[in-house]
This record gives sequence, C-alpha cells and structure tokens, in this order.
Amino acid sequence: MKLWTKAVLTVAALSLAACTDPGGFGNDDDFGAGTDSGQGSNADPSSIAYFQEAVGDRVLFVVDQSTLSEQGRLVVLAQANWLMQNTDYVAVIEGHADEQGTREYNLALGARRSSAVKELLVSQGVASNRIRTLSYGKERPIEICSEESCYAQNRRAVTVLTANLSG
Repeated sequence: MKLWTKAVLTVAALSLAACTDPGGFGNDDDFGAGTDSGQGSNADPSSIAYFQEAVGDRVLFVVDQSTLSEQGRLVVLAQANWLMQNTDYVAVIEGHADEQGTREYNLALGARRSSAVKELLVSQGVASNRIRTLSYGKERPIEICSEESCYAQNRRAVTVLTANLSG
C-alpha cells in the first residue's frame, strides 16, 4: 500500500473513532439531556436533568438589556426554590449576548445579565457562596445567523449546576 493510501485510511479511521462519543467535545448544552450522563434522570426532581427540563436553566433578555422580564423572573424564582431544596448543588450563572456590538460591550452586558440572575437568587435566600457569575459575551452563541430569531436565543443567562464537592 502506498504511503498516501495509508495516511488517508488512518485519518478516516480516526475521524470515525471521534464520532462515537457525541459529548466528547465538552458541549453540555443539549447532549445527554434526560439520560444518565452524570446529570441524573429528568424524572428525579433532585437531578440536574430535571432542573434543566422542568425548572428551566436559562432566561432570555431583550436587546441591550440586563433587566429580567416577567417570564425570566418566574424562571429564576423557580430556580431559587429548587436550589433551596437541593443544597448539594452550586451554580454558575453564564451571561451571554448576541453578535451585535463589540466584544468588550458584550462581555460587560453578559456580566450584567448573570449578575441580575444571581441577585434575584440571593434575594430569595440562596446563599451567595453557592453562586458564581461568568460572562461569555458573544463568544458562545447557540444559534449562528444574522437574524433576530438567532439573536434572541443568544441573549441569555444560563444556570449551570454542579455537585458541591467541597461540602
């Protein structure tokens, strides 16, 4: 077999091997939701999967705003209730923005959005040491297109839970 043929077959084999684990690239948005992927079952009210599906792990924002809408407030209030009942979890609130505007502006906007969610959670009794905030600005879109329907999905704050291993 020629060297070129061996190289092509090796690349093809490696490519196929990489496809066997859809969660292997660290994208935790949708892979494994409702399955036993370390997040528990969506039928278990104390699981991360249940939180994501039944309570809701994200709130959406209006253009250039960090104020929670009434629908957003309801989601965050439900998150606070769940976190008060499930004290074994800590949360990172990720703030996101759409692609419009500068990187710096969107990082600041994402920070204000994540802070708005944290402030409401803390006001409802969730200990502030269980919540961290983080801003990705426009760096992690879930929809990529230059249309309002995509922009609207990217203007969000996402509550990401992990088990509190530090006790």
